[in-house]
Amino acid sequence: MKLFIREHVLLLVVQIVQFGAMLSIYWLDGYRDLPTALYSVFLGFFFLGCYLIYQFISRRRYYLRLGKPLETLDESFQTMENSPVSQALEQLLHSQYRLYQQQLTAAKLQQEQHLTFIDQWVHQMKTPLSVIELTVQNIDEPEFASIREELERMRGGLHTVLYMARLRAFEQDFHIKPVVLPRLVNEVVHDHKRLFIRNSLFPEVKAGSPGITARTDEKWLFFMLSQILGNAIKYSAAASKGGGLKIAISCYMRGADAVIEVKDQGIGIQASDLSRVFAPFFTGDNGRGLRESTGMGLYLTKEAADRLGHRLELESAVGEGTVIRIILKADP
Repeated sequence: MKLFIREHVLLLVVQIVQFGAMLSIYWLDGYRDLPTALYSVFLGFFFLGCYLIYQFISRRRYYLRLGKPLETLDESFQTMENSPVSQALEQLLHSQYRLYQQQLTAAKLQQEQHLTFIDQWVHQMKTPLSVIELTVQNIDEPEFASIREELERMRGGLHTVLYMARLRAFEQDFHIKPVVLPRLVNEVVHDHKRLFIRNSLFPEVKAGSPGITARTDEKWLFFMLSQILGNAIKYSAAASKGGGLKIAISCYMRGADAVIEVKDQGIGIQASDLSRVFAPFFTGDNGRGLRESTGMGLYLTKEAADRLGHRLELESAVGEGTVIRIILKADP
């Protein structure tokens, strides 16, 4: 209704000015029969009102369509009246829809090609990386220790890119099964043993029971825990250059839930950053001090946890460390 009034308000103003001009001419010409003049004005507005009512009733669906935003693109194909303006609007919406679909298809194809190239590149890089690792792993000279450290960073970066790619097709890349959590925790800790040794940090693994089990995807859970433990090592090393700190990795039951907890004694997280630590590419004050931080580790962890139906809890204080928990439904 508002749109209809806004479209015809100029017509109403023109009619009022027109009737006023006609009455003024008759009045200046000496015509003084006011009832007849008012009756003629009434007839003019009556016919104008009939015209406007007809226009509104006959084109009501057209105005309702214009006043209601589209919720889906398929609504562009809804039919309206057979008036020329309505048909022209339908043709315009249809042409815009086809153009949008063409551009969207082209953009998707370009994105898929780019992502396919990235996936292939990651897999191709893993082979020379493995060869270099095998070449230097048994050489004890100090300079080769630096090479091994950089190789581990490269491998971690490639894994992050690979899991970002897998996240796109998550529904096709996960397998839910019972997983013994303490065993998985030990595997992750063992995978990070070189980082612990290099940074003079000590893992402290605790399990409330060796048989705590939860239904999850083992590969994704391994990745999530690796990201959390890698952050704990990185920020604990930043807090104590001389090492000696402990990182506690615990697995226990909390009611009907199984909990994996990683607690470090690192530099902690600023209170202003806590609400954004799971945002993509967010590094915060701590990450800006460490150039290797990408801001993607916790984001991927949160995304994987949400899709697997798990929860994450994070507690942190500057100078005291950080606690992150992965909460899973325990397998009965």
